[in-house]
Amino acid sequence: MDLPPTPAADGRYPAGGLAFPHRDLLGIGHLARHEILYLLDEAERWVALNRQAAKRVDLLAGLTFINAFFENSTRTLLSFEIAGKRLGADVVNMHAAQSSVKKGETLIDTAMTLNAMRADAIVIRHGSSGAVALIADKVDCPVLNAGDGQHEHPTQALLDALTLRHALRERGETADDFTGLKVTICGDILHSRVARSNILVLTALGAEVRVCAPPALMPAAVDRLGVIPYHDFAAALAGADVVMMLRLQSERMSGQFIPSAREYRYLYGLTGERLALAAPGALVMHPGPMNRGVEIDSDVAEMDGISLITRQVEMGVALRMACLDVLTRRARGLPGWGDPAPGTEQWV
Repeated sequence: MDLPPTPAADGRYPAGGLAFPHRDLLGIGHLARHEILYLLDEAERWVALNRQAAKRVDLLAGLTFINAFFENSTRTLLSFEIAGKRLGADVVNMHAAQSSVKKGETLIDTAMTLNAMRADAIVIRHGSSGAVALIADKVDCPVLNAGDGQHEHPTQALLDALTLRHALRERGETADDFTGLKVTICGDILHSRVARSNILVLTALGAEVRVCAPPALMPAAVDRLGVIPYHDFAAALAGADVVMMLRLQSERMSGQFIPSAREYRYLYGLTGERLALAAPGALVMHPGPMNRGVEIDSDVAEMDGISLITRQVEMGVALRMACLDVLTRRARGLPGWGDPAPGTEQWV
């Protein structure tokens, strides 16, 4: 099968490896604006492929990817597995419950073991912030962060941006970025790596970002990230073009942060009545898993033409295909993606 065409070389990005000079994808905080846009544009051709009857190509045939997940996952794990297989790679899933971590093996020893298996890329999810970066420092292949503690979840934020881009284009809004867009993120901001990564992507692309949470679930000095904090959900919703809801991260809470789920829904649940406070036609997003009837009502989650929740899942596969493709180009010897010549910016 012929590969979908790559995005046009219109001079928007530096050539070759300078377009994305990083070996790993550990977080959005490491990326420049043009690098974010580059990954989004690279994902576009995989969106088209995934909508065809025949979805598999042999672009990465012969490569082996390891998905090492030390936390439970459904969407992210399946998405990375499907992404690798649709590109023709061999994909191996490692779950913490089946690993020697349960026998007391240290994270460094696990990293050394994974490295000895000579994988071509490793996707890691871990419950501790910084754990993915530690492993990346001990291995010789590209590492993709599938979520580390409360730190970051970069591919989730990128797929959310890709989803939003497609939805806006369908409405005839073809701007290159999100300048002028008002996005409200509501939920457990304190414990959410998704919130942090989305804030970094959205602000880098020009959006006005509002974050809303009970005082106990709002990080201190969050405004330093370039967002506007709210505790009043109605005020945060006023005129919003996009509403992104987040679940309560109960597995990361070591105390009582809210009185009850019922009280939380009363103050912060997204109902149809509350959605009407946002801009007309405001789009609704949720990274999943959802707690229906708590942070979002079922009728809102399934609102045709408004809810992008299932579209987010679809875009996740395409975005992760793009990341796996881009991060392995250097090892595959693609022209212009070699190592930079010493003291120059010329990639060979």
